[in-house]
Amino acid sequence: MGTDITRVLVLCTGNSCRSVMAEALINDLGGGRYQAWSAGSHPTGSVHPQSIATLKRHGIEPGRPRSKSWSEFTEHSFDLVITVCDQAAGESCPLFHGTPKKLHWSTPDPAKATGTDADIQTAFDSAFRLLRQRVEDLLRACSNQHYGGTQ
Repeated sequence: MGTDITRVLVLCTGNSCRSVMAEALINDLGGGRYQAWSAGSHPTGSVHPQSIATLKRHGIEPGRPRSKSWSEFTEHSFDLVITVCDQAAGESCPLFHGTPKKLHWSTPDPAKATGTDADIQTAFDSAFRLLRQRVEDLLRACSNQHYGGTQ
């Protein structure tokens, strides 16, 4: 990969939680070597407030994410496309220019969490920790010239 920036698209269904957190994690932890965007197959139209709160609580700058459709990116080229929702591996994905590497990181949806505020925060923290570990694994693997995760 040399000194080139690796372009990453993170896909989910609603683009309100997991993909937003993964985008911020990649951009923050990637040290300028990665540029990530996120999108959804059926975007909710808004980013879940707990996604932003969770990122900030863990010291990750969320930027200004917005829930958007993957159709905004069909004309763009990416080095890597990562799906982060449980259903995404079985969804029809749009075709992207070039030949991006594709990974699937099944991640439970914290937006579906119920219970007390503490229960919901726990669900978001769990998803955050899982995504952070996968991003860190990916960055280590990329430094060894291959990608982590499952296809």
